Amino acid sequence: MPLRPIVTVDEQDLERALLRKSVDALTDGRHDCADCGRTPLVGEMVYRYAAGSTVCELCRPLRRGEPVESELVRHGEWGNSVRVRRV
Repeated sequence: MPLRPIVTVDEQDLERALLRKSVDALTDGRHDCADCGRTPLVGEMVYRYAAGSTVCELCRPLRRGEPVESELVRHGEWGNSVRVRRV
């Protein structure tokens, strides 16, 4: 039985692959503006329209119709923190 060649992974290729994977994971939960494409900052309002598009606070004046709802952009840990409750 012939020996298989040993496959080596280049360190830079591994770093690139891990970075790409982590950036893709971060972009999954983000709100992107349908008009300008930027990610709104934490504390900024985003507006949803009937067509399902989400628009940032800077692009909202460019739209003629009224938004269906608005939402405050929160940080990624929102809702996952431990809160001390005094009884």
